[in-house]
Amino acid sequence: MAERDEEQSSRGFKVEDRRRFSAEGELKPEHQGAEPNAAAQTTAGEQPKPAEAPGQRPLRQAGPRQAAPEINFTTFVVSLSTQALMHLGEIPDPVTNERQRDLPAAQHMIDILGMLQDKTRGNLDHDEEGLLRSILFDLRMKYVETARHHSGS
Repeated sequence: MAERDEEQSSRGFKVEDRRRFSAEGELKPEHQGAEPNAAAQTTAGEQPKPAEAPGQRPLRQAGPRQAAPEINFTTFVVSLSTQALMHLGEIPDPVTNERQRDLPAAQHMIDILGMLQDKTRGNLDHDEEGLLRSILFDLRMKYVETARHHSGS
């Protein structure tokens, strides 16, 4: 039996980090200069342009990196509700800056929040429970109002 345990422990596996960027968002030294033809595609004093796949929009250049908000239950619920509001056409899509209505996607997000409410029942503090209940109520009312208005047009 000891021989078998020894054999299994010696098999093991190796974990190799193949990510190009560090946790700070900087290109790792082993990947610097790894993009072939980047220098050949530019002329003196010109910035290299990112490669684009056919049919894709170019990536937006980000400004100075801001600290992400703290990840907790409240920010998670608010992010899901923001997605639902976007699908209801209440707020514009942050990428296209256009308002679009996708009722099945909105219903899906509302259902996820409802499932979250069911699965966390009894495990939330008073404020978290109140926030989730309030958001769900508001989203469900907006969904019904939007669905009625949308089907009546």
